[in-house]
Amino acid sequence: MTARPQEITQQYLKDLDIHLLDIVEGRTTEMFELNEFAAMQHIHPIHFSNTIKDATNLHPCYFYEEKIMNIAKTLLEENKMTIGAIAELLTYDPSNFTKFFKRFGNITPKQYRENYLTHQKT
Repeated sequence: MTARPQEITQQYLKDLDIHLLDIVEGRTTEMFELNEFAAMQHIHPIHFSNTIKDATNLHPCYFYEEKIMNIAKTLLEENKMTIGAIAELLTYDPSNFTKFFKRFGNITPKQYRENYLTHQKT
């Protein structure tokens, strides 16, 4: 891989981490779309997506969804917020959050939390 595609990919992952931290810490309440990450690097969204896909063999959405899932799992494990509050924090309505979580985690957020808490007690 040449240096520029690697640079674009690394910058995207860095920008994504910063953005998701801003979401979790309440500094912003709107999830960026991929075109906004592309604009941050001053490149066309199609070129942005194609470059990351070529560099990693994965679509940029994969990284976005994976990081959101990891945050959601952590929040569910902490058991300090309701599932609805976690959904809202991550800019989802509760039913769409459940669909998103189940699609990528093969389990509902409620089931994930219950399984986690059950295994913590044993």
